[in-house]
Amino acid sequence: MRGAIGVGPLALAALLSGGPLAARTVPTIDTEDADLGSQQVGDRRFHPVIGADVRNGDFARGSYDDDAASLDRLPVHAQLGFGWELHRDTERRADAWLVGTSSNGFHAPASSERTSPRGWYESNNLLGVVIEPAKGLRAGLAYAIKTSPNGVSATTHEASLTAAYEAEHGLGILHPSFAATVRPKGGHGVFTQAGIEPGFALSAGEQAAKLSVPLRFGVGWRGFYEAGSGDVTYGSAGLALSQPLALGGTRWQVRAEALAVVRDGTLRRLGSADAETSTVVPLVTIGAALAL
Repeated sequence: MRGAIGVGPLALAALLSGGPLAARTVPTIDTEDADLGSQQVGDRRFHPVIGADVRNGDFARGSYDDDAASLDRLPVHAQLGFGWELHRDTERRADAWLVGTSSNGFHAPASSERTSPRGWYESNNLLGVVIEPAKGLRAGLAYAIKTSPNGVSATTHEASLTAAYEAEHGLGILHPSFAATVRPKGGHGVFTQAGIEPGFALSAGEQAAKLSVPLRFGVGWRGFYEAGSGDVTYGSAGLALSQPLALGGTRWQVRAEALAVVRDGTLRRLGSADAETSTVVPLVTIGAALAL
């Protein structure tokens, strides 16, 4: 997962921290495309996660999603979530989790956004279960409800299957991931997305910065994007720089990502008259997340 976070949560985390941090992670599921990620956490069973990011535009699965690729409206997203370890193996490694996230988008409202609060245009809320059947391999089921507090878009429900694999050797070094989504309410069709993100550490040590190359390819089948749109494809490629930090008993993850999103002819023509119609869209996201 995809601003700045105040010092209040950091001070609270330092107060609640119980000793040195263990090198463990908790899974996260992106509320926009169900991509399965991870966040470093400490040695406890319930892990609050707080995050924020700022973007030059807002696109979901390659599709225009309320903000074009410019600095005119500057969408900011704030996330509040958790990861709860449901089970640990004999080595005290967690291998099952309940995860939840509420991601809320804010921007400078357009003249057509008249309902108060005008600038709060998106609230995506997700609950999921993730298991790790083998070391480095995680799979999850998630259900997301996507709403619009200012009424600029309709409510949709999404059910997703998601998986990711990470290891130090073989296929795992590519960090492959996959997600499939259907909409029980507010849509139809199926969306599938596959990706890899190979990378390397820029120095030695657990807190080393990492440079990676995120690559994604997605297909909306049988009118998933819009009724009558048929099968629609998009891809994205770029660079990401991430930096883990351990501060005051908390784990931070700072990430800057620059992508080129490439859309087929059908996808770039979908949406309202104000929608972004470029074939290639440049997207830059800078964000930070904090976890216990």
